[in-house]
Amino acid sequence: MKLREKKLRDRAYDSFTDNLLSRRIRPGQFITQRELSALTSMPLGAIRELIPRLEADGLLTTVPQRGMQITHIDMELIRNAFQLRMVLELEAAAIFAQNASPLERERLESSHQVILDEAENGVTDELVERAQNVDWMFHETLIDHLQNKIISDVYRVNAIKIRLIRQELIALQSDIVLSVIGDHMKIIHALNSRDPLMAQQALREHLENSRRRALKI
Repeated sequence: MKLREKKLRDRAYDSFTDNLLSRRIRPGQFITQRELSALTSMPLGAIRELIPRLEADGLLTTVPQRGMQITHIDMELIRNAFQLRMVLELEAAAIFAQNASPLERERLESSHQVILDEAENGVTDELVERAQNVDWMFHETLIDHLQNKIISDVYRVNAIKIRLIRQELIALQSDIVLSVIGDHMKIIHALNSRDPLMAQQALREHLENSRRRALKI
């Protein structure tokens, strides 16, 4: 594949996921190639190249006689996405606990402490949004520390599904901001102990809490 064609397909993929996470494309929605082209501002050729990748990533399915359907949120997706997340992140936490630099550890802790400090003056919508960004950054930092592109690529696709689940069911709201960031601080303290088993246990409890919230709704 020519470099220009690859870049065009990658841009189409990024545009698709942006539209999906911003809810301009909704889970379970049926959509045509032309509609995708219009939404992503990409030519039909790039969309045709994009579709097999979306199908392989489990973000889109071709339904006989009906066309293309965006992945929908169901119990199977929730269970599978959270199980994969658990497997990948527990390994990442163990490695981070043992090998992360003092600077990496300090960045994680300070970004969370800022949220907790500001929350003492009240939880605003703006703070909730920033807390959500800190939340995703925390988990991505653990994964990226592995320096394994295969794992990072798999994780990124699964993270899109996790975000869809949270948007549809359990978006981070003011009533759980402190709980989530507090969980993270417990994990960070365990990571800083350099004990991989302690770090894994703290992270496991956090991920189980998140999974239970999704499964109950």
